[in-house]
Amino acid sequence: MNLTITKEQLLIGLQAVQNVVSTRTTLPILSNVLLRAEGNCLELTATDLDVTVVCGVEATVKQPGTTTMPVKKLFGIARELSGGEIEIEVDDKNVCSVRSGPSFYKIHGLSADEFPPLPKFKEEKKVVVGQEKFRGMLRKTSFAISTDEARYVLNGIFISLKDHKMTIVATDGRRLALVDEEVEVSEQSQGEFIIPAKAVNELNRLLQENGEAAIKYGDNQAEFALTDSKNFSVKIISKLIEGNYPNYRQVIPGETKERVGLPREEFLHALKRAEIMTSEKANSVKLSFTRNNLAITANSPEVGEARESMAVNYKGKEIAVAFNPKYLIDPLNALTVDEVFIEMIDELSPGVLKINGPFLYVVMPMRLS
Repeated sequence: MNLTITKEQLLIGLQAVQNVVSTRTTLPILSNVLLRAEGNCLELTATDLDVTVVCGVEATVKQPGTTTMPVKKLFGIARELSGGEIEIEVDDKNVCSVRSGPSFYKIHGLSADEFPPLPKFKEEKKVVVGQEKFRGMLRKTSFAISTDEARYVLNGIFISLKDHKMTIVATDGRRLALVDEEVEVSEQSQGEFIIPAKAVNELNRLLQENGEAAIKYGDNQAEFALTDSKNFSVKIISKLIEGNYPNYRQVIPGETKERVGLPREEFLHALKRAEIMTSEKANSVKLSFTRNNLAITANSPEVGEARESMAVNYKGKEIAVAFNPKYLIDPLNALTVDEVFIEMIDELSPGVLKINGPFLYVVMPMRLS
């Protein structure tokens, strides 16, 4: 194998894939990146057996071939090299020579045969969505993924492809975020699956503002192929979480008594300020709605108290409900709209946060002390 590549292209490829490599692995091959050179492309692949990332970058290939090299070492060298062009040559014993300007390195690799093979996906289980739309959907839901390993089916996001709609849901049992968008879903492509948090984090990191994401899935794995206009292509392949996702529809309140429009930015900053005066023991803020006014209060005996007041358009009966402030701050941070709507029934029922768009967020109240 022999190729020349710019420092910039090599770094783009390594940065895309190296995140999934675990530092504590018992299999040496999993610390390596698979390099496949052919045509005018260098394809880099890294995996931890749960999530695999593949990235193709431009290179001038003089002699095609495959090998694997320690990804952290290769990245460390490439990042510090001063030259613009890097020449990589690999012999039949997988010893890799890296040359750039006055610098020369020899790195011992491992045979590509040892690298875990990639799964194959059927074309009929495939849906294509714009990267920006998909990224927005993940941003509005992924913060609600559960970190409690005892409820492993909640340790990821649920994706449903049905009725020309893509629905994404995340919940940790105390709150639930849901977003659905219109997507072209063929009869054969319909289905649902759960993607683990690690793959969601990689998608959040790698999705771009333009281009498309082609989603393919099988019984226990899914693939997300991201392509854009700049010849930059990335694939994220992930194992799926096995098990049945809970019936999230029954958590969503059917009828609400009060609906109040709030300026998102002002509401968010008032909550952030009030949150400063909460403690681990007293971790709630109280929202009190009176005529044309919202009072946000926090009170913890050992810290002190906070009181914020906002003018709102409210004509309903007086109502006070308490929430964990983090559970309101997270969705407000993820949204970009100017106005949000909060819907309530009473102080013991879940609150619902909505926008003028395909987003819904349910949050359980806390007891008013």
